[in-house]
Amino acid sequence: MTVCMYGMGRFGRFWARELSRVVPGMQGYNRSPREFPEEVEKVDFEQMCRADVIILSTAISSIEEVLRNIAPHVKEGALVMDCCSVKVWPVEKMEEILPPETEILGTHPMFGPDSGKNGIKGLPLVFSPVRISPENEAYWRERFTSLGLDVRLMTPDEHDREAAFTQGITHFIGRILGDMGLKESPIATAGYKSLQKIVEQTCNDDWQLFLDLQNYNPHTEEMRSKLDRVLAKMIKYIHS
Repeated sequence: MTVCMYGMGRFGRFWARELSRVVPGMQGYNRSPREFPEEVEKVDFEQMCRADVIILSTAISSIEEVLRNIAPHVKEGALVMDCCSVKVWPVEKMEEILPPETEILGTHPMFGPDSGKNGIKGLPLVFSPVRISPENEAYWRERFTSLGLDVRLMTPDEHDREAAFTQGITHFIGRILGDMGLKESPIATAGYKSLQKIVEQTCNDDWQLFLDLQNYNPHTEEMRSKLDRVLAKMIKYIHS
């Protein structure tokens, strides 16, 4: 089985390197020149399309364009798996654009190069089977489990609803705190240091990821509205 990571950005490189521990001969493809981990074989577009499994590690907002580019060329019966931070949008686009014989698996590793830098064992990975054979579903659940991940079976909408009030709010608050320019302090409390870690874990990611998390998850608007109401209530309490 040949497995290729499409998109070797910051997360793609990290995830391909982790998967290479349990996936022999891990391949990678990127549209523009990138540095590849030594564990990942660099391939061109034609080689990528011949892979048995293609893992899409690309910006959420570019997923439709990427799918339209690869759809006419993917190997018959191949499995296409995304690892986007939202699930409803990419899954709908995969079902709409990919050939009907192409298998589809939605995943979301709930970690990244910063939160997983000390190891990914015990961290959650959302697993959303969409159009996939029982054999491939069992194989990939076992591969992820063999990495020590906490594999969570969820529908795309269940994921997005939950993620809006976990990942979505974390990135939102992280960007606010980052924009405030919080500094280190000799009298910093443990709580303050935790806030700085949130900034580190969110603001090292691309700005596009933040925008896509807010714009492509159908439940983040509800999260932001609730946050706005609670902040207004707190300000009112302060001045009462």
